[in-house]
Amino acid sequence: MLELRPIRTEADYRAALDEIERLFDAELNTLESDRLEVLTTLVEAYEQRYYPIDAPDPIEAILYYLESRGLSLDDLAPVIGTKAEIAEILERKQALTLEMVRGLHQHLGIPAEILIQPYPLMQNSA
Repeated sequence: MLELRPIRTEADYRAALDEIERLFDAELNTLESDRLEVLTTLVEAYEQRYYPIDAPDPIEAILYYLESRGLSLDDLAPVIGTKAEIAEILERKQALTLEMVRGLHQHLGIPAEILIQPYPLMQNSA
């Protein structure tokens, strides 16, 4: 049985993952389920420190939210505007405005902290 202590190395991390896998089906309210919960917390802390996941790009987030909710580009019209304006935003020719960010957050539920991130725009070749 793995000793419960902070995860400091990759070997500690792998051992904790193995122990989590062994305890995965532990019955609730048992010593094993408590141990599983503590190990999971330790692993999450280690992963946040050494394997952080970057927030998605704002345009990728918009497309993901549309697809995951079965929405179409037309559903962006009340927030962004015409089909041409929507295309400009999604093709990265035009940046999101603060008003668009607010609308996307309020109407689609996309976290504002994702939408306000800087992202690359296409350079005009003219």
